[in-house]
Amino acid sequence: RYDAGKDGFIDLMELKLMMEKLGAPQTHLGLKNMIKEVDEDLDSKLSFREFLLIFRKAAAGELQEDSGLHALARLSEIDVSTEGVKGAKSFFEAKVQAIHDTSRFEEEIKAEQEEKKKQAEELKQRKAAFKELQSTFKQ
Repeated sequence: RYDAGKDGFIDLMELKLMMEKLGAPQTHLGLKNMIKEVDEDLDSKLSFREFLLIFRKAAAGELQEDSGLHALARLSEIDVSTEGVKGAKSFFEAKVQAIHDTSRFEEEIKAEQEEKKKQAEELKQRKAAFKELQSTFKQ
């Protein structure tokens, strides 16, 4: 879901979107530091292996409490040592689906709000047209 480029990596902008969706937005510099902390191949993006490294470091207590990676690990909560790669993959797929479902729900609410605004505007226009018509009869 967050790999917008579908290249198998999470780059800076994709990480930014992910952190915003998880409710822990980061600064540009904070995002760069997050990637830098687990970027083993120094390509400035996260592979799946590097992504899992975040959770291993969190489990080992190697992440600073106020870091973006700590926030990501806390919000996602998975024990890679017990779940393994396949378990982690399933967990993240379920997490992504839950976020997608939430987004769809939010979109439905926004659509309802837009419809209510449209109906209110139409009512306002009908009242204005009625008052205009009414004023011609009063003369």
